[in-house]
Amino acid sequence: MRDTSYAAVLSRKNEVMKASLGIDYDTYVSSPVAFDYERMMAETGYSLDDIARIQAETKVGNTPLYELTRLTEAVRSTAAPGKGARILVKDEAANASGSFKARRASISAYEAKKRGYEGVIAATSGNYGAGVASQAAMRDLKCIILQEVFDSRGVGQPEIVEKSRACEAYGAEVQRLSVGPELFFILLKTLEETGFFNASLYTPFGIRGVETLGVEIARQVRERYRRDPDAVVVTHAGGGNLTGTARGLLAEGCTGTRVVACSVDLAGLHMASDRDFNRKSFTTGHTGFGVPFATWPDRVDVPRNAARSLRYMDEYQLVSQGEVFYVTELMTKLEGLERGPAGNTSLTAAVTLARQMERDQVVVVQETEYTGAGKHHNRQLSFARENGIEVRVGDPAENVPGKTIVLPASLEMVRGRVQDMDKLRRSYLKNAAKLYPAEKWSDADVAFLAADVKKDAAWVRRAAEDLA
Repeated sequence: MRDTSYAAVLSRKNEVMKASLGIDYDTYVSSPVAFDYERMMAETGYSLDDIARIQAETKVGNTPLYELTRLTEAVRSTAAPGKGARILVKDEAANASGSFKARRASISAYEAKKRGYEGVIAATSGNYGAGVASQAAMRDLKCIILQEVFDSRGVGQPEIVEKSRACEAYGAEVQRLSVGPELFFILLKTLEETGFFNASLYTPFGIRGVETLGVEIARQVRERYRRDPDAVVVTHAGGGNLTGTARGLLAEGCTGTRVVACSVDLAGLHMASDRDFNRKSFTTGHTGFGVPFATWPDRVDVPRNAARSLRYMDEYQLVSQGEVFYVTELMTKLEGLERGPAGNTSLTAAVTLARQMERDQVVVVQETEYTGAGKHHNRQLSFARENGIEVRVGDPAENVPGKTIVLPASLEMVRGRVQDMDKLRRSYLKNAAKLYPAEKWSDADVAFLAADVKKDAAWVRRAAEDLA
């Protein structure tokens, strides 16, 4: 009988991961901070054509790209003369399960079936669980989804409760947990007990699945406008959305396209706090995930994270909760598209960007998600009020996460703000130095770190001297 205590199970994590994924991460690792990222991604064994074919089998991909003509005109009315880029949206709600996460789940489910696993497991409170459950159903695989749903009072965040319902509708067994540190332990224990495939968000299979999204955006924009997209805006949480999309754009030769991350600013709320758990109106796409995962990706349920957002990110915008809810309502009323607030986080940043860009330029919002029930923005606002949070109309600059949600009084007030990218990069290097002192970094380590923060080796060396 194996020891199933917390310490014992965590000590076996590498063994469990190897058995549940078929990936020996040690073969890629060259030091505590460096590994052969591109070889790891390539050795999934799939070409982009393979991935597109696999996804087409299970109702994923080839989603429509819409020009938001009425929203674009509204933005132009608030912009300087000659400003106001076209705003396009890639409608990923058209995928099976209703979000881009179906792309991530598709290759994991296919790989699990090909390798002879009986089922798949994923730990997620988000749309990914529904994506895994949906794809598993079409591949005749069993599915277990682990979710953090409740605070210590037993109160569930309505968006997560809705996602539980969706997972169960697709046939998954859902294990609901309260917020806390036990999620990873339960994942490892369940993988070990069942022998199922680990359909983690952060494997190479999951990220490769998103690459088709970037490819489709490039091809659709070129076909319609005879140019590459000038900017692609991505809602940023764990980094897989941005990483996969950017890799797909680069595979299609879009080297001049600006990749812009966007997160809801939830500064001051701790994501693992029982008190704060239900005081946030966004369960993903916020700074509680976006900043930590950008500044140290390898804090996940696999030994090396394939989602590495700083490697591909050109800019990082922050927006407030009120701004996202306002833009969500605006798209519904102007464009007749009712989509979930999490996907509309990037649409909110696109409004700000388009206002600053030339009229002949193109900015693409690279995903939408389905909405309804607990995922709907009106339910989220009601839940905020139930938790004592003030909801009012005014200047969104007055928004205080966990205390006040301020809906803009007009479109001009949707403005967002830009993060200091070099500050994020230095934070990443600081985290690397905690794991492996900067004075020990070899030339190979520096080369890897430089690629991971999208800078050159000289910049990393200078930053390392500052750390020392």
